[in-house]
Amino acid sequence: MQLPRDPSNFAHALVAAFPTRLASDVQSVLAVIPEARFAPMMPFEVVVQGETVVIPSRIYNAEPGAELERALTGTQQVILHCLYSRHSDGRVRQRHLEQIVASGEPWVVPFVVQLAGEYVLEILEAIGRGLPGLAVLGSAQRRLYGEFIARNPAFFARTERRVVSYWSCYYRWKYGAFGMYPGCVLLEAFRAAVVEQVGAQWPRHTPRSAGGRG
Repeated sequence: MQLPRDPSNFAHALVAAFPTRLASDVQSVLAVIPEARFAPMMPFEVVVQGETVVIPSRIYNAEPGAELERALTGTQQVILHCLYSRHSDGRVRQRHLEQIVASGEPWVVPFVVQLAGEYVLEILEAIGRGLPGLAVLGSAQRRLYGEFIARNPAFFARTERRVVSYWSCYYRWKYGAFGMYPGCVLLEAFRAAVVEQVGAQWPRHTPRSAGGRG
């Protein structure tokens, strides 16, 4: 789905990607972002701390200059990095992801999990490096991601299926067993986080990969 070419619709689509309490900060970010030739595409809905947000799968805006970015507040810079983690260029997505992946803000989490379900291997590896706490029982990162996944089971199930699909299509030659694929490693860490959060097993939509089995 693509929105009509109306700048007011473009702005509304990007404001809707964050909780309403951040609306004024998002507007400040939009003021420094160059206009895009194409509308944000393929929005997806998730729940963040009880509030539904609608995040575009892709945006097409050029990046603002470093001077403009530095003029933003810390929160506004995180918002900017979140938006550009949805950019159509994978290198841009990775560069901005690396600025937010370790954030403890709940509204950053869906941007990171969405990238875990995409096809750029370097991005999957960057997420793994940025979330070491997922391997630590009771850590803040485990609680943060476990809570998000518990609130968004359909979104996580869709992410799992996408990871399997991209592995099968692009990376099976390199990782003969699904369990060796960095996307699978991430999914297992996310699943461990939600299992700890809810205190029960969580539905699986991937091949069983314990012990390296595909």
